[in-house]
Amino acid sequence: MDTTEVVKMLQVSVSPVVLISGIGLLLLSMTNRLGRVVDRTRVLAKESRSAAPEVMDRYRNQIQLLYDRAGLLRTAIMASSLSILLVGMLILSLFVEILMGKSFASPIIVLFGGCIVSLIVSMVFFLKDLTLSLHALRVEINDEL
Repeated sequence: MDTTEVVKMLQVSVSPVVLISGIGLLLLSMTNRLGRVVDRTRVLAKESRSAAPEVMDRYRNQIQLLYDRAGLLRTAIMASSLSILLVGMLILSLFVEILMGKSFASPIIVLFGGCIVSLIVSMVFFLKDLTLSLHALRVEINDEL
């Protein structure tokens, strides 16, 4: 293989690698949020065991909201992870295309499209989590006020 072909192969794969970095940072943010939701749920569950009966509904509502948020974040994390997987497959397809000298335009387009769709799905669920977290805060503030 000629050095110019290797350079061309590396140039072609740089853009998808940047996608992996960006999505990885989003994934880090989502997993941190999920960890906080799980920790807060455990604290509330422990507190609810010794709570007075008149406040049990409040604990149940908060725990349910946190459980719903965890589900949204899980879906967002899965979609982001799928997006990274598709980028990896895209990079591999680009390498194989250059090494074999054959055109894999259709699979590459499908992989890139799937990556972007997965990223969009991930962001939709992430935004739903943000909205639900503000709703939970509003419920808690209303109870305190």
